[in-house]
Amino acid sequence: MTDISPRSEKTRLRHAAIARRKLIDPGQRERAGIALMNLIMKEFLRPTRPRTIAAYVSMGTEIPLRPTLEALLGHGMRVLVPRLGGGAADDVGWGLLTKMEDLQRPSGASQRRPDEPTGRRLPPNALESADLILVPAFAVDTHGTRLGRGGGWYDRALRHVPSGATIAGVCWPWERVATPLPREDHDVPMTAIVTPRDVTRIAPNQEPPAHPSSRYAKRP
Repeated sequence: MTDISPRSEKTRLRHAAIARRKLIDPGQRERAGIALMNLIMKEFLRPTRPRTIAAYVSMGTEIPLRPTLEALLGHGMRVLVPRLGGGAADDVGWGLLTKMEDLQRPSGASQRRPDEPTGRRLPPNALESADLILVPAFAVDTHGTRLGRGGGWYDRALRHVPSGATIAGVCWPWERVATPLPREDHDVPMTAIVTPRDVTRIAPNQEPPAHPSSRYAKRP
């Protein structure tokens, strides 16, 4: 009999998601990035245009978000993306992206770090001005629970999101799941799921059914 904690279950699900994503060919990945951009522009920028959008610079197995960033900038949106700097607590925040050419690999950063915009760092509470927040996810269930990379950075940042803003988890179509994902107290729920195929809206403050790992269920 083995105790399965939410954290260890998240690790297992994360590894499974990465393994499946590695099977995606470059052409499919490129097409998904374009489809995602078209859907975001259609569903979230009309008829009411957000004033500030917090997004991210995709990397690795994530759906390419650069087409979306380019389109947002082309429509005059104020775009924020993570700026992790040296990684110290007082150096982590957001950067204002004004043009794609400003994105650079931080000095000495590993391949697991996204490119960042040049310019000054904005504090974590810069999200207080955001109307739409696009968040990378390995999976999102229908109650808004998100499976992230495991560092907890987004969960801390999302505490600054104003009431009424849309927090959209971005993932591949098969990563929108009906089975409840393990949720911990610090996890901030999404209010929408965005894939290259469609957008799913989630009513805020839904209480999901307990995932087995959330109760430290014993398995044979």
